[in-house]
Amino acid sequence: MLGTIRAFWNDQRGIAMILVAIMLPVLIGFALLAIDMSRANGLHNDLQKGVDGLALAAAAELDGRTDSIIRANSAVANLVSNGTLFSTSGSHAIVLADVTVTYLTGIPASDDTALSAAGVDANGVNWASTDPKAVSFAEVTVKAAGAGSFATIFPASLLGSKDTMDIQPQAVAGFVQSICETVPLFMCNPFETTDPSTSKTIQQAFASGDTYGREFRVLKVDSNPGPGNFGLIDNNLSSLRDAIAIGTSGTCYSRDSLTTKTGVTLGQVNTGLNVRFDLYSGSLNKNNKDFNYRPATNVRKGQKTGCSKYDPVTDNTALPLPPGANYVDAKGMSDQIASQGFWSSYWSINHGTTYPNVPSATNPTGTKTAPASRYDVYKYEISHGFVSDKSLAPTKETGDPSCYKGDAPTVDPERRLLNMAIVDCIANDDKLNGHVALKPDGYVSVFVNTPVQKQDNTKDPEDPSAGEKPISLEIVDVDGGFANNTLVDKAFRNEAQLYR
Repeated sequence: MLGTIRAFWNDQRGIAMILVAIMLPVLIGFALLAIDMSRANGLHNDLQKGVDGLALAAAAELDGRTDSIIRANSAVANLVSNGTLFSTSGSHAIVLADVTVTYLTGIPASDDTALSAAGVDANGVNWASTDPKAVSFAEVTVKAAGAGSFATIFPASLLGSKDTMDIQPQAVAGFVQSICETVPLFMCNPFETTDPSTSKTIQQAFASGDTYGREFRVLKVDSNPGPGNFGLIDNNLSSLRDAIAIGTSGTCYSRDSLTTKTGVTLGQVNTGLNVRFDLYSGSLNKNNKDFNYRPATNVRKGQKTGCSKYDPVTDNTALPLPPGANYVDAKGMSDQIASQGFWSSYWSINHGTTYPNVPSATNPTGTKTAPASRYDVYKYEISHGFVSDKSLAPTKETGDPSCYKGDAPTVDPERRLLNMAIVDCIANDDKLNGHVALKPDGYVSVFVNTPVQKQDNTKDPEDPSAGEKPISLEIVDVDGGFANNTLVDKAFRNEAQLYR
């Protein structure tokens, strides 16, 4: 009997069956976990791609306009429709209730700094905002419930857990806007004041019609910022004169940041601008056949002859676009055009007929009955065939270019329009004179009313010792939500990119 027991004890036959019986649940469990983890990883990747798409769609609408967040939310809502096939739990779709969209003014400098779905980082900094003009990032997070949850094969409930896995993919995308077709100049915002209750952004002033028909004059007279001043911004071209003449800085500027540049060579600025009026000063004489240096199709400027400098006649037998009334140096601008009578002399002297009450076609308020701006009259002359009209004798000036000898200039792009930055010079007083990055108030399209004249016309136009007269401008469009959108359509590049 004892021998039988000892033999049974030492008998190892069938031990494998016992080990298999013990390990089989473990092996099956690990297999199920591997399958679940694979499914979870696949679902996370697919959901992450979807969340990335939602974040990019939302960020693409954050252009600083008053309705940017409304459009961003609509973009997200329209895209939330893709289903998943990784689980039997739920509706297999990302639904809007599962998605949290938070709009941010910025993000932490380091990707290692965690950012909650509410826009608060690990250091306690709250980046979230509901101001449509301030936000430039969209953070999209899928909640733990709903589409982020799916049923597992592994019966985790037997171990006191739950039979679902939660996934929370998150993405942060930002809106990047840059302007490429612009000259390397900035102008101080003439509507900025030291009193926040009266100060206006350039977009607000444009939308209310405050810019329409006003003459703005800019001249770098000293280092004190304020209305009526202009300065330089960094560019990739060695010649400032060529940058002004061609109309590009050789680089693209971020909508949110530009870097000021010290020094202004007035002769180069003015010589470059005057090319657009069929005037080729100094060394630019050799460029009068180059299409890049072409004039506008209408260069009427109140001058009889001459291809090298601006020397308007004084006998009223030809007139440039008239200056504004009651110009104030401290504001850098004139009054608006008060009545249709403002144009009577200009029209009768240059065209020999009664002024036809040109419509105010580019008035941002939408009215067509206000007195036309200089830009409106200029465009009317082109569109109605008045460019070749001769002014009174003996000047007999027309608006047709005669000094340029290259291929015929084109109406579009308009050569008397420039894109330039507007800076709140009062607020950025300490950043204007030395390669410091600042955020511009915006960008504007300006119409150059007349060529730039030297105080002393006996001196070479590029002589830096000669006195300068201001550049006379009209603002015809702005960037942002109040614009006529000609500047955005032609000059701005909008991109949305993922940051997290």
